[in-house]
Amino acid sequence: MIHITLPDGAVKRFPKGITGLAIAQSIHEVLARQVLAVVVNDEVWDATRAICQDATFKWLTWGDEEGKNAFWHSSAHLMAEALEALYPGIRLGIGPPIENGFYYDIDFGTKAFDASKLATVEEKMLVLARQKNPYKRSEISKEKAIKYFKEKGNPYKLELLEGLEDGQITFYQQGNFIDLCKGPHLPHTGFIKAVKLLNVAGAYWRGDEKNQQLTRIYGVSFPKQTALKVYLEQLEEAKKRDHRKLGKELGLFTFSDKVGMGLPLWLPKGTILRERLEKFLRKAQEEAGYATVITPHIGQKELYITSGHYENYGQDSFQPIRTPHKDEEFLLKPMNCPHHCEIYKNTPRSYRDLPIRLAEFGTVYRYEQHGELHGLTRTRGFTQDDAHIFCRPDQVKEEFKKVIDLVLYVFETLGFDTYTAQISLRDPHDASKYIGKREDWEKAEKAIQEAAKEKGLKTVTELGEAAFYGPKLDFMVKDALGRKWQLGTVQLDYQLPERFQLAYIGADNEKHRPVMIHRAPFGSLERLVAILIEHTGGQFPLWLSPEQVAILPISEKYARYSEEVYKTLATEDIRGYVDYRDEKIGKKIRDAVLNKIPYMLIVGEREQREGKVSVRRQGLGDQGSMTIDAFVQQLTREF
Repeated sequence: MIHITLPDGAVKRFPKGITGLAIAQSIHEVLARQVLAVVVNDEVWDATRAICQDATFKWLTWGDEEGKNAFWHSSAHLMAEALEALYPGIRLGIGPPIENGFYYDIDFGTKAFDASKLATVEEKMLVLARQKNPYKRSEISKEKAIKYFKEKGNPYKLELLEGLEDGQITFYQQGNFIDLCKGPHLPHTGFIKAVKLLNVAGAYWRGDEKNQQLTRIYGVSFPKQTALKVYLEQLEEAKKRDHRKLGKELGLFTFSDKVGMGLPLWLPKGTILRERLEKFLRKAQEEAGYATVITPHIGQKELYITSGHYENYGQDSFQPIRTPHKDEEFLLKPMNCPHHCEIYKNTPRSYRDLPIRLAEFGTVYRYEQHGELHGLTRTRGFTQDDAHIFCRPDQVKEEFKKVIDLVLYVFETLGFDTYTAQISLRDPHDASKYIGKREDWEKAEKAIQEAAKEKGLKTVTELGEAAFYGPKLDFMVKDALGRKWQLGTVQLDYQLPERFQLAYIGADNEKHRPVMIHRAPFGSLERLVAILIEHTGGQFPLWLSPEQVAILPISEKYARYSEEVYKTLATEDIRGYVDYRDEKIGKKIRDAVLNKIPYMLIVGEREQREGKVSVRRQGLGDQGSMTIDAFVQQLTREF
């Protein structure tokens, strides 16, 4: 017998070799029908895998992220099975779950495949799903695994096997399909009731442009048809809100092939939006004791070698800039922190001076692959609302908590009321990815966990997601469509102060190392603007709107009075324009609505005679007639 600790803390005895599914069945049959996978001693397992020792245990359903991952991972295997049945001889790459669904990378060889074939694959998937074939896990030796994929003629799986050792290799089989996979998977294919294959794209094997380009098929699946219907409706709404589409329609930003891929050009209205965001955060930072600095867009290569960024980000950076001077090389900066370390180092510091908080809207550059670029959410040049806090070890937790307060203030102001804080820690199985001493990492991870707990944050912990120099707290917000975005980040760093030999004189008159906190509540202005566009559908809050008011004269006779109204509003810092076009008032109103202008002021004979304006509010319609002063007061209250 073994002892199983259930989610409510109760400990029960079960026969050795019992499965998670059987444990769920012993509690309630209805629960068992909902179990997609289980967690055994903090590892996600198949619900049908035997448990042979004492363990903590919980079940995973569709309401759990890990449950969805198992569902979508299993769906990727089901799609691969359907594809092998329809296109014998294809060679499979990888097929992981993603945030919303799954994909599989396929080498179709000489066979033609495009989006017109997706419906046929969907039908085949549902036929296979109804067979309720179990997902069977088996451990296999490396020798047998290599032999199997050599016979299949699959170089991609053979390459994956190169990085695995005996004891690490598992196969999964459902029906006639076998794949190299570590799992976990569903109990059987019958859980998959609804499938939609979304699109087809090209993807280089392992993301390397030097490798073979494969066909990537994206899909999504659900345990109920109604859930798929809701998802597809949300997808249509998301298309309407796509920041690339609305950014063009609203005249916020553009891209130019001549300037370069992934390098956004901010148009006048987009620049106003961006500057409003900067002004908002600058004010909050000043009140929180930050000093603003400015650093160059480039730095000597040696700077980034010292910081470790060249070693860790060199492949994702632009190539060095060589000057006429022998052996002199510069890099476009991938991070602002090395520059801020040098600013700190510029002046001798005492323990009484700390904490020192340096903030900068600093533009950085990363050479992202062509296929990874996506509007403003993935660019090659972006501006971080970066700041670095240099503090004493005894100040770390308090400073970290103050940064959390600032991040939450930003979220509240921008209308993000649903968020989770992700505590990103080291990978316990691979220390090679990180720099620094183990004891420093332990102190840093403990401080983050305690600060998050004391602030009452809803948190999840992700192993292996830490930065190479330290653990971090990443904030995941949900937008109006329920999609998750990574926005603010706070990172704790004992390593860069060591690398840059930063110091302060302590009360004992000896030199000590400061601790460094990296933080960016926005993350990047580009990504934030993209998220805001999609969150609001382009209807920004009044204080952020590039154009807050459209003044619409009924005819040319009222243009002069409209100009007077415009100038009066401008003196009150209210942004807008006069629509002087020789168009009917109905069209002017429709165009203002399409351009997401919050307020429309209609001016005609009566308004001119009485010194008033007729007010319309976006989405609310006619608000009546009022004086300019009354209108200004209304806007001031709304701010």
